[in-house]
Amino acid sequence: MLKFLDKIPYSALIVFAIMMLAAPMTPIPHVIEKTLMLINGTLTRPLDIFDLCFHLFPLILLILKFIKDR
Repeated sequence: MLKFLDKIPYSALIVFAIMMLAAPMTPIPHVIEKTLMLINGTLTRPLDIFDLCFHLFPLILLILKFIKDR
């Protein structure tokens, strides 16, 4: 099921994950902003939830690839 992860090199996933976690740089990265909203209980709009998932997706792929290779 996760065989497509074998075709993606770690270096590309790491760079992509870092870029998505840091985007946009100003005023605050979306991951931090949305995580704070989640902690405060204000992450209720579907667009905000999608945005958090969108920015975390490369990190999730990286974690899955690491677990799969272990």
